[in-house]
Amino acid sequence: MPTETSTTVTHATFVVERTFDADLARVWDAFAVPEQHAQWFGSDPGFTPTEEHEDFRVGGQAVQDGQWHGGPTSRYVATYTDIVERSRIVATYDMWVGGEHLSTSLNSTVFEAVEGGTRLTYTEQSVFLDGKEDGSQREAGFQGIFDVLATYLAG
Repeated sequence: MPTETSTTVTHATFVVERTFDADLARVWDAFAVPEQHAQWFGSDPGFTPTEEHEDFRVGGQAVQDGQWHGGPTSRYVATYTDIVERSRIVATYDMWVGGEHLSTSLNSTVFEAVEGGTRLTYTEQSVFLDGKEDGSQREAGFQGIFDVLATYLAG
């Protein structure tokens, strides 16, 4: 007797806006220079990477695969779809956790020089698959990622 599988999708959109105490060139380079990007993005000490790759160009991919200590595996694969120097980055990315496809997302990161630093506006639109997440964890995760970026930029 065949069994039915229930599938669902949950859509979520969020915006994280931060102003960093660093000039536009410094903030841009933290994203655009692969060696700098690796210093803050995905640098959680509770995560052991097994594959890391960064090809920062339109059509290029970023990959981060690894294992959370005491937890599941995680795989992130992004494709850069639009890059305007020191202005914006647009990308799509997929996430897998424990080998299961968790989500597909479209994001834009907009950079703006402001008095005293750089305003960054990150907007993400996501499709979360089969009830594995509703988007709230992702938004909180990016708040934390940008906290790490702020520490990196202050160093």
